[in-house]
Amino acid sequence: KAVTAFADSTGGRLTLFRIPAYSPQLNPDEWVWKNVKHDRIGRSGITGPDQFKTLCTRALRRLQRMPHLVRGFFADPHLAYIRAAA
Repeated sequence: KAVTAFADSTGGRLTLFRIPAYSPQLNPDEWVWKNVKHDRIGRSGITGPDQFKTLCTRALRRLQRMPHLVRGFFADPHLAYIRAAA
């Protein structure tokens, strides 16, 4: 109730969307992890936990240097509910 009251007090600048409990296609975080796990690490032969950590860190740092790629995740029609305030 407190969150709803706060959102209502913003004069429309903040909108709450109720999404299903399990809806990875509606969660932009899932796009990041798909990129890291499937597109980067999944193509590597992992020989141990240290190498796995190194590959994860490298993949996430790559995304840090490529903000246009992360912004591209939001172009998916499933994520149309997320928009920047004008």
